[in-house]
Amino acid sequence: MSASLLTSAALLDASVSPAWARSSPTVSAIGLSQLPPQAQDVHRRILAGGPFKYTKDGTVFGNRERALPRKPRGFYHEYTVPTPGARTRGARRIVCGGEVVQIPETCFYTEDHYSSFKTIDPRH
Repeated sequence: MSASLLTSAALLDASVSPAWARSSPTVSAIGLSQLPPQAQDVHRRILAGGPFKYTKDGTVFGNRERALPRKPRGFYHEYTVPTPGARTRGARRIVCGGEVVQIPETCFYTEDHYSSFKTIDPRH
């Protein structure tokens, strides 16, 4: 196959495959101490195994948008971060992943209902 045909085939493949299939998501980091106090409290509760305010807390996060690194279903769990003054659950969440829920391998914070995530660095 000629070089030009190979290039055309590669461009065609790139144009039809979704962005998440071509590259892994890029997520910035934030120190645990930089999170809002409500998020710090939820993070402590995650490590303690609860209690949680909302019935949806601890449920499996599907990562349908592929905003987080790909993992098997059931790896990620989501938790609501209360928003002062909000009458609903609001948009803030912590999503943690790992084999043992109380010992997460990684946690992420979103303040815009999964549109963007920041990796939580528990050392800072």
